[in-house]
Amino acid sequence: MSIARPPIAALLAGAAAACLLCMQPAASAPQPPAPAQAQTRDAVAAYEAGNFDQALRGFANAAKQGNRLAQFNFAMMLLRGEGTAARPQEALVWLKKAADNQMTHAQYTWGDLYERGELVPKSLEEANRWYALAAQGGHVQAQMALATNYFTGRGVPRDYGQAFAWYSRAAIAGDGGAQYIVGSYYEHGEPGVVDQDIEQAKIWYARSAAHGDPGALAKLRSLLEEAVRGRAAR
Repeated sequence: MSIARPPIAALLAGAAAACLLCMQPAASAPQPPAPAQAQTRDAVAAYEAGNFDQALRGFANAAKQGNRLAQFNFAMMLLRGEGTAARPQEALVWLKKAADNQMTHAQYTWGDLYERGELVPKSLEEANRWYALAAQGGHVQAQMALATNYFTGRGVPRDYGQAFAWYSRAAIAGDGGAQYIVGSYYEHGEPGVVDQDIEQAKIWYARSAAHGDPGALAKLRSLLEEAVRGRAAR
């Protein structure tokens, strides 16, 4: 268990899963009041030092002042039972406050909980609603989740155009998996969505390959070799 440095990261894989506490907001987000910000920093330092009781109190105090990072971190500690007995229902209350306070990772986490039916009734519609909120705020994991659900028709009508739009946003943000998928869209084309464009496919496969994706590298090599064969045949 550790507190993540920027970029913000947290992981929930079920009610008893591990999680990473958040350190700071996205750059575009409004900053919390200075006192709560200082309390949150102190609570993070206490958490990193293993002083869970002190961290819990600090996050709780800052959360009550409206600091969304503290609200999220307080929720995670309540969920994990760190510095206190596990209190999952109270954790959900504070997670919801953070999400309503426009913290995109909290919004994404709500979507994930609804998609898996963990701690809340399973609802793909609610999952996608929360993913959409987080995705619109620039949360890359939410953009990927929403894109995939549009691509597969999971909880929403299948829509390859919407899927491509959200994969593209995640790809532009630097997600290697999204870059591979965008490359595939351009390689094959999708009627009514995007025309086939092998040069664009190469660009996106190259970007994905730069992240270490062996499949993207293989695709890029194949397209380059095909281009060489085509020139040789002329």
